[in-house]
Amino acid sequence: MVQPPRIHLFQGYGIELEYMIVDQDTLAVKPIADELLKHELGSYGSDFENGIVTWSNELVLHVLELKSTHPENNLSALEHAFADNVKKINAILSGWKAKLLPTGAHPFMNPLQETKLWPHESNEVYDVYNKIFDCRGHGWSNVQSTHLNLPFYDDEEFARLHAAVRLVLPILPALCASTPIIEGRLTGSLNTRLKYYKTNQSKIPSITGRVIPEAIFSKRNYLNSIYERIKSDIAPHDPEKILNPIWVNSRGAIPRFDRGSIEIRIMDVQECPAADVAVLALVIETIRALVNGKFIDHEAQMKYKTDRLVHIFDLGIESAEGAMVADQEYLKVFDADMPVRAGDLWKFILETLIRRGNSVLERWRPELNIILSEGSLATRMVKALNGDTGSASVYRVYRQLSDCLAQNKMFLP
Repeated sequence: MVQPPRIHLFQGYGIELEYMIVDQDTLAVKPIADELLKHELGSYGSDFENGIVTWSNELVLHVLELKSTHPENNLSALEHAFADNVKKINAILSGWKAKLLPTGAHPFMNPLQETKLWPHESNEVYDVYNKIFDCRGHGWSNVQSTHLNLPFYDDEEFARLHAAVRLVLPILPALCASTPIIEGRLTGSLNTRLKYYKTNQSKIPSITGRVIPEAIFSKRNYLNSIYERIKSDIAPHDPEKILNPIWVNSRGAIPRFDRGSIEIRIMDVQECPAADVAVLALVIETIRALVNGKFIDHEAQMKYKTDRLVHIFDLGIESAEGAMVADQEYLKVFDADMPVRAGDLWKFILETLIRRGNSVLERWRPELNIILSEGSLATRMVKALNGDTGSASVYRVYRQLSDCLAQNKMFLP
């Protein structure tokens, strides 16, 4: 496959949003992604390009991915294109009495009984994964995420970008958590998807590592330390060598040296494209500020130990914006000088960036204000239940969420 020309830091972004296909009335998963793609392609296939947004298949038949066809730098245009494509898809799905549903996990799905893997193009990769890990699980077949691909041109840009990304990953659950409910019950964690993400490949520990990537800042060292280890560890499970270590790497941020990008993978999908793109704008501008040395310099960024970052990340999985960040060294990264809730740290970062002249984020203030004042989507979902965790109440909340996606509007309890 011919790779597109490389671009430099922050010249464009690849964004991927995954949604569930569900029954219009019951919200049960509806495994018809292949039929939807066939409707547009004329035959079974894995990708349908619709302008700047492409529809793609995923591991299971009830999930559809919408992604930017090429790296884009106009996030507003991309948000509107995602919203338009959601409307188009819902209109087509109505013929099957189906529609799209957001959030990072289905609230009622029983994956042991309802999982149906993609059976068409490239399915041999999915078959190998299934043989190794048994993909009938919440971390596999019941998972929807938002991916952000950030470009780098060469080793120097990779080093600067990877150092900055590692520092932002631990507090992403505070912005993005949307999975407080699994199998009809509150799990006690606001970012339950990430609990499964951390453990669903523990059979081969080198694949996921500790989710927060190791402090490695060159292509040579990364290939030797990470990809060679993964290659060696998966070999006994993949005698036909179908799996590529680059595809298999499941850390929270994955360097793709073949195409010059780092893919961030630990964000739950939100209620609508406006929410997702607002979150991504804040994440991008925070990483940009770090790369440009606006908080602390590059040398200092590289020194942060993975252990300390993992501790903050794990707290966020449980409590999202309510997680208490008390690590003084980490707080110094963003000029904060006292223990603070992760959500309040994001408020502080946003205000700092705007005070320093970042005009990009003004466009997303309405959406960000809801997230930072009312809480992560997971918190707002729990508030909307108002103590009633019966199936009818859960169903009501998810119907509201499907309306939010259809209308590209924020969810408020």
